[in-house]
Amino acid sequence: MDIKVFYWERTSEAILYDNMTAIFIDSRINNLLQWQDFCHELCHPLLHTGEQFNMPPLFREYQEFKANNFMYHACMPTFMLDQLEIMDCTSQTINHMQQLFNVEYEFARVRLEKYISNKYYVPNSNI
Repeated sequence: MDIKVFYWERTSEAILYDNMTAIFIDSRINNLLQWQDFCHELCHPLLHTGEQFNMPPLFREYQEFKANNFMYHACMPTFMLDQLEIMDCTSQTINHMQQLFNVEYEFARVRLEKYISNKYYVPNSNI
């Protein structure tokens, strides 16, 4: 994808400069957070255009929302979760998913709750 990755001692971010795309990952945080940050920042060059500093605040907020959603799916892809046949969101399941996908506990919990909610959602149900 021709995206360069660097580590630095600042907050993670993605930058497009002179036709070069780079993702800068915060070297001060643990490996789990670095992986989560990488997936968040990867969304920006893949799906977004423009410089956030010059954007209206609501559009910047929209891009961040989309990048966060992308991050959850990139770190714990739905097609992989489908193969595991997950039925619950117990702490035991969350711990297993945390280890399997190399993410933080809270991250795994949020992703599993969203996954289960979407998987078992029945539209127009009178239950």
